[in-house]
Amino acid sequence: MTYEPQETPPSPDRVGRIMAEWSRERPDLDVTPQGVVGRLHRLAAALTDELVPVYREHGLGEGEFDVLAALRRAGAPYERAPSELAEHTMVTTGAMTKRVDRLVAAGLVTRRASATDGRGRVVALTDDGLARIDAAFTAHIANEHRLVGLLDTEDAAHLARILGAWDAALTRSTGSPSPGISRRR
Repeated sequence: MTYEPQETPPSPDRVGRIMAEWSRERPDLDVTPQGVVGRLHRLAAALTDELVPVYREHGLGEGEFDVLAALRRAGAPYERAPSELAEHTMVTTGAMTKRVDRLVAAGLVTRRASATDGRGRVVALTDDGLARIDAAFTAHIANEHRLVGLLDTEDAAHLARILGAWDAALTRSTGSPSPGISRRR
């Protein structure tokens, strides 16, 4: 399936101005995909800027929040192997090690030998880690409600469906289910 350009008037936003300049300079190219990809790229950066301060209010960086959330979602006893954490947070195991080291130092997680795999390790939430992620996640969800609340309810549901379908199609197309991780074949 290919992207079919739509006849729409130029948008006055930054991406619309960039598209107009490219259309003027390279009329041989259809730049309409920039209207979607460019705006999503800008929106992702803007959303990150809105999310990160909430993590900071709870003494966490984006990566630390991600690890604590993955442990909390695991359910009691709130633990996962580092490889599982990497899978559930969509980062490499090397990046995961650094995140876990910071959380261990902060007393929010522990790292111990696995009871089922003599060479394996397990990362688990401490009581302080559980309290921290519960408070941070409550604030995070309120913040996401605020951000998505800028859209009409029907538009938000429609956008969620479209983005989910696009993510699934891109995953099928590239064979890579996780952003930022190289494809393993």
